[in-house]
Amino acid sequence: MPVHLDTKKIGIKLHFSPTAVVISFSRMGRKNRNKKAAPSNGASGSAEASKQLSKAAKKEIMDLIKLLLEKCSQPGGSGAKEFEDYLEIRGTVEKIRDLQKDINLVMEKREDKFPVFKDWLKNNKVDVGCVEIHKFTGLGHGLQATKDLKEGDQFLAIPRNIMMTTQSARSSALGPLISEDKILQVMPSVVLALHLLCERRSPESNWGPYLNILPESYNTPLYFTPEDLKYLKGSPAQSDCINQYRNIVRQYAYFYKLFQNDASSQNLPIKDLFTFDDYRWAVSTVMTRQNQIPTPDGSKMTFALIPLWDMCNHCNGLITTDFNLEKDCSECYSLRSYSKGDQIFIFYGARSNAELLVNNGFVYLENEHDRMAIKLGISKSDPLFSLKSEVLTRCGLLPSRTFYLHKGELPVDSDLLVFLRIFQMDEETLRGKFSEANAAELREELGDLEKVVSVDVEMKVWNYLETRSTLLMKAYDCTVEEDDEVMQKEKLSEAALLCVQLRRCEKIILKSAAAYAAQRKQKLQPSQETT
Repeated sequence: MPVHLDTKKIGIKLHFSPTAVVISFSRMGRKNRNKKAAPSNGASGSAEASKQLSKAAKKEIMDLIKLLLEKCSQPGGSGAKEFEDYLEIRGTVEKIRDLQKDINLVMEKREDKFPVFKDWLKNNKVDVGCVEIHKFTGLGHGLQATKDLKEGDQFLAIPRNIMMTTQSARSSALGPLISEDKILQVMPSVVLALHLLCERRSPESNWGPYLNILPESYNTPLYFTPEDLKYLKGSPAQSDCINQYRNIVRQYAYFYKLFQNDASSQNLPIKDLFTFDDYRWAVSTVMTRQNQIPTPDGSKMTFALIPLWDMCNHCNGLITTDFNLEKDCSECYSLRSYSKGDQIFIFYGARSNAELLVNNGFVYLENEHDRMAIKLGISKSDPLFSLKSEVLTRCGLLPSRTFYLHKGELPVDSDLLVFLRIFQMDEETLRGKFSEANAAELREELGDLEKVVSVDVEMKVWNYLETRSTLLMKAYDCTVEEDDEVMQKEKLSEAALLCVQLRRCEKIILKSAAAYAAQRKQKLQPSQETT
């Protein structure tokens, strides 16, 4: 029986403390275009295992780890203070990276490992007759059709036994630590990242051929420089990137200390070789490639890395991957018709470009689902706070939350419209028309663009949206036209280019929202004059 998979590779939003961790991953991300990739699991693995840090270096690292735990456990700042904190944390991390540079995993050229990977797939009864790995200009490695495919044709079936899962992690050297550590027990995705690192440090790993074709690095924010991040000034994504870096650093510091002190870690191949660079790589691999699959009995979902399928790049469309419980494999079907030689794409899910950049390391300029997050809330000093909150709750909304402005002709969704209308109502309108209304009918009416609560409320709604959108545009230190000029004339790093592309997309959405609000106001003018 097939189980529809509605999530794919992972982007990461992570909040971590020594006592609680909440981690969520978004769908698959684009792979990095770097030429090199994961290390060999052969002789080089043995050579790496013999590398050791001096006692002095270990002590210095541990002192720095304590500083990181202390700093990252404090509440984060905002604005300029947030960036200053980020620079301070990054400075400490760079000292650790410098001390660990000689024990990082050795990378080899991934292209040389593709033939062995293909043989490994065949030996595990994976039919690769429809696809082959190919490098595409501007997109890096992906899957190319080796024959004509019709829409709906199955082109891949990957069995569970070759996937890396949280279940296989529990059966590995990590098992005892997972059983004892309460944090790992609620962090399945991080368990998978540590599982990935342990297997890479094990020369005889069953997943060696797969590990060897993974990218060397990624374009996730964990690899951004401060100079790259400055291009996101004015964008909400800058704070998201900083928070991601801060949380992963805190997580790394926690596990580094744990591995040095916990008896269950003594036999781990990464115990004395747990570097920040390696952990950053493992987390990014999971962020950009993980998917959820059902457990063997189908009772719940678990996390997995799915070899070969995780090399598909993204385009607009629909989810076309299912999990067949009877055959115990992930099955992927053609999103559309492809001719021999075409690149095969899959749809990662409806995500904004900010989510794709932060969680997956790329910006998709043709993104039909692009949107921009804006935080709105009813002030507690508002005399009508309780009444407005009550009406919002009956509509299924919180008095303070994140809303979205969307790309395209209709930037406002029903959630935002309901909030703005209630936000702008006076007491007479709230009590007289909406306080006793049926919740379902109330939500439907307030979320309908074609209905008018009152001309006064509607004018306030669109005035507010136009003003807010204009102010948010002014938070950026450049225009869309200047972004175009920067991309054409300046030599940007790949990460910096992604940041400029994202801020340009966001400004276009804001500009469209302001214009839309102005049009709505104009349509209301005759009614207002009549009133």
